[in-house]
Amino acid sequence: MKRYLTIALAVSCLAPAQAEETQTTVNAYTAGYKANFTCSATFNGNKSNPQITEDELTGIYSLVAEYIHTLDSFVDTTNRWVRVEYDGGKRARYSVWRPRLGCVDLPVGATQQDIEKVYKPFTENTAAQADSGEPWQQRNGVNESTGNKSLDTVIEQAFSKHYGDGARTSAILIATPDQIIAERYKENFTPETAQRTWSVAKSIGASVIGAAVQQDIVKVDQQAGLENWSHPLDPRQHITLENLLHMASGLDSNQAGNRTDRVYMGGGLVSDTATQTALEVEPGTRWKYANNDTMLALRVLRESIDNTETFVHFPYQSLLDKIGMHHTFLETDWQSDFILSSQVWTTSRDLARLGVLHLQNGVWEGEQILPKDWLSYISKPAPAQPPKGAPGYGAQWWLYNERFPELPNDTIAARGNRGQFLLVIPSENLVVVRRGYDLAGEQGFSEHDFTRDVLKALKQ
Repeated sequence: MKRYLTIALAVSCLAPAQAEETQTTVNAYTAGYKANFTCSATFNGNKSNPQITEDELTGIYSLVAEYIHTLDSFVDTTNRWVRVEYDGGKRARYSVWRPRLGCVDLPVGATQQDIEKVYKPFTENTAAQADSGEPWQQRNGVNESTGNKSLDTVIEQAFSKHYGDGARTSAILIATPDQIIAERYKENFTPETAQRTWSVAKSIGASVIGAAVQQDIVKVDQQAGLENWSHPLDPRQHITLENLLHMASGLDSNQAGNRTDRVYMGGGLVSDTATQTALEVEPGTRWKYANNDTMLALRVLRESIDNTETFVHFPYQSLLDKIGMHHTFLETDWQSDFILSSQVWTTSRDLARLGVLHLQNGVWEGEQILPKDWLSYISKPAPAQPPKGAPGYGAQWWLYNERFPELPNDTIAARGNRGQFLLVIPSENLVVVRRGYDLAGEQGFSEHDFTRDVLKALKQ
């Protein structure tokens, strides 16, 4: 018996160990998740504690869902930061709000005294102002009938479970460049209520890159050229900015490339995580949805600008402020790298403005903000594509092309967790925005079916 036990132990020691977080790490992630969402929802979204519990902390990522409601949050409304203690109060996580940049999560081990070290490059909070309603010349009343009974029915269905059993819609906005056709919000939401975009942020990030291309700061076909990859033996130096935009870096991003918990919840740095992974396959040969590819694309821009203050101001001066996205917060890590794979808080109107910019081929009030061929570029299928059954992929935008015959072939979409959608349909001169708090593990909102029904209703 003893001999067999020895053999079993020896075999178990030789078996490959599975990567799995310790309970202490999971606890730190959970506290970080709660600190960040409490901070952002409070100071970006002006939400109450009951709203935060209902919307931001319910129906969420299973790793943190069970433990999160056992932790208490302390909100300093004067200095605008949040503390969440964990491990029986022995440890704490902090998230600190800043004008324009929203909340930044401090690393594990940071203390309350470290809050004063947080970089705050902006002083004005433009989100405190009411939304002007520009550029739309006509605006249907908020939460009012559109005058189109078929469209009103479709919108009503969007606020039920009609388009998904786990769907919880918070906003619908349908617009052309000249008119807001429909605009409806859940109770206690307004046109100024910011909500996290999740991966819709990736398409915002691509637009920031587009503005940099227009200004000749970067080129899509250039090598990424990151300092961490500069050794002559490093094969990652062959990764191009375009590979990153196409989700085709070839880098190892674990089985699920959308799981970047250390950056999203752990207070980790983009430069400590996204730049450190090794190649799995040759760049450009495989499509794999990976948050790191988006973060790395913005890291390429940062190293091309090579000045932190200039870099942090660039998205606002070159894109957001030019088109009136004044209620948008681009959150960063604590060394000022944008986490534009997910951590953006914005309103439905601001997302619609971004859509209108693309309908206008990058022109806003006579200024060419994005390259004139940028819409064509992001809408062109990348060489490596997602598996059939999913939408196609361009440059940080999803493509509803011949794979989905019920929608116009030129439909592109920014898509995010919990049912965040921005669809741009150039042939219809139309933008469709849906925001939500869909429940993890349940059938989410079908943006395809909803948009199909919207188009049918508009033609009646």
